[in-house]
Amino acid sequence: MIDLYTTPSPNTWKASIMLEECGLPYRILPVDIGKGEQFDPAFLAISPNGKVPAIVDHDGAGGPVAIFESGAILVHLAEKTGRFLPASGAARSDVLAWLFWQVGGLGPSSGQAHHFLGAGGPGAALGASRFVRETERLYGVLDRRLADRDWIAGDYSIADIACWGWVWFNGRLVERFANLVRWFVAMSARPAVSRGREAGFAHIPEAQRERLKGRWWSAAALHEATA
Repeated sequence: MIDLYTTPSPNTWKASIMLEECGLPYRILPVDIGKGEQFDPAFLAISPNGKVPAIVDHDGAGGPVAIFESGAILVHLAEKTGRFLPASGAARSDVLAWLFWQVGGLGPSSGQAHHFLGAGGPGAALGASRFVRETERLYGVLDRRLADRDWIAGDYSIADIACWGWVWFNGRLVERFANLVRWFVAMSARPAVSRGREAGFAHIPEAQRERLKGRWWSAAALHEATA
């Protein structure tokens, strides 16, 4: 059994989608970041940085193992199951390169773009301009990568799982990237992606749940919007 400490967001969806794709048994332990539960000593013992997602794998090779940081969780689960990450060679390096590209670039920039687009006050316009430009640049990198392939790095992998939520987060910026749109639609159609996205919805207020359901378009609406 795996304990998943989470609250629904593009970053935590990486862990829940991967768990669903692998068919691993897990239970959700919600962390209410609005109440500051991420700073509880018991949680900090699992995730020293005070961030979600985090997991405790009670079936680790040497006993229970706690893992924080979404990229590390993806690698752990991939190696545990032998799925969505090649075992060795150039194919493995390619997947890991795109995973770290998301962790170090797409995630932070997309998150900041979303924040500043909804913010007001001094500096908001400058912040929005800076991070929207960078997010669009990164979407362009991904769009070019997907020009001649279905998935980011060979077969469907943890690189795709890592990137999906951060494309969902800023749908308004994605419309002009046809290859990225195609990939997003294919990802969204996977049942495990849908289940992973909704993991934890029962533990958040209805208003927040509706925002998370409606912030992006459905695959059908996305097709219509970009036709």
